[in-house]
Amino acid sequence: MAGREIEKLKTEWGNRFIISAIIQGGIMTAIALVTVIIQLIFTKANIIQFLSLSFEGPAKWFFIGIIIYLILIVAIAVTAGFYNHLQINLKRRLTSISKVLAWIHLIGMNVGGAGTTILMICAGLIGSGVLSIFTEGNIGKENIIIMNLFIFPIASFICVLCIGAISGGLAYTITYKQKIGSCINQNTSGPHNTSLGSNPTFTASA
Repeated sequence: MAGREIEKLKTEWGNRFIISAIIQGGIMTAIALVTVIIQLIFTKANIIQFLSLSFEGPAKWFFIGIIIYLILIVAIAVTAGFYNHLQINLKRRLTSISKVLAWIHLIGMNVGGAGTTILMICAGLIGSGVLSIFTEGNIGKENIIIMNLFIFPIASFICVLCIGAISGGLAYTITYKQKIGSCINQNTSGPHNTSLGSNPTFTASA
């Protein structure tokens, strides 16, 4: 029972990133389902065909956002593997500072990454005029000027994502190096203590 509790403790950060990757995958699936439902309701306009033909305009941000979102989901899942390797294979324990950095990593990747990609998707839909289908029943004209409203929010979420990624790298590096240093100290102190312990025996025998 104690061994199982230790294993659960070791894999807690890997599990958190796996769960977040599953949640992000669910959001991506919901976006795809909403797109399909809208297409089924408004059959007069072929949304995907219109976006693909308008790739040179604002519509490209829709596809770029989708692609980056898929990459983000894979990156979060791969990050879980790094934490599992750190805690299970290398048997490292995160310190209090490393845990704070890991939380920033988790939140920054999910909030910053998802916010960036979702805003890019919305910018592509609004700028290309696809959202006019809800008000006018048909796809409207491109509005490139409105794209300027998304520059600052997207940049802000990118900063959050970068802060999370940097914090994750620091958490991994600090934990890895700190534990290696302690292991070296333990290994060097072991034989030294043994040699000191053997000197009194040698003296007594003499």
